[in-house]
Amino acid sequence: MNPQRPSNRRLRSLRAACGLAMGLGLMSLPLAAPAEAATRVAVFGFELLDTSGEAGPGGPKPEERHRLDLITQDMRQRLAAAGYEVIDLAPQAARIEDAAPFRNCNSCELPIARALGADIEVIGLVQKVSNLILNINFQLRDVETGKVLRAGSADIRNNTDESWMRGISYLIRNRLLDPPLTGRAAP
Repeated sequence: MNPQRPSNRRLRSLRAACGLAMGLGLMSLPLAAPAEAATRVAVFGFELLDTSGEAGPGGPKPEERHRLDLITQDMRQRLAAAGYEVIDLAPQAARIEDAAPFRNCNSCELPIARALGADIEVIGLVQKVSNLILNINFQLRDVETGKVLRAGSADIRNNTDESWMRGISYLIRNRLLDPPLTGRAAP
């Protein structure tokens, strides 16, 4: 028998001891806490308030309707990427259409957000002063209490996809998500 090489019996004993130690070590680790559900957020479509005198009777121009959809989608995607569960608004589409525009309804969107099971809601408005000067605004509110948790406003120049996207990007990065949301609004 080679003194440098352990016997099979010693190897089996060594393996068993290592296995037992690993098993006991794993049992002493704390169990993972159950994952909490993500904060549910209802992001309502951004609305346009055209005070430029350019508005026609049919509401926003097609390119502005496109831009409203663009910034709404961007906000939804960024909130989802930040860990929020963005709720589908389709089940309440008829109520949303009846209540719109939200800027005139004195918080009528809160019961809609509650019916959707949201914890927080986001409403937004783009004010068009002229084809050169626009302002993007949002409010994030606690659905249960109606309390405004965050709000922001950004002036933009030029009525283009690029300027609208830069404006909403600034608001999300610097007003909506920075500093990180806490309490009920945290994901």
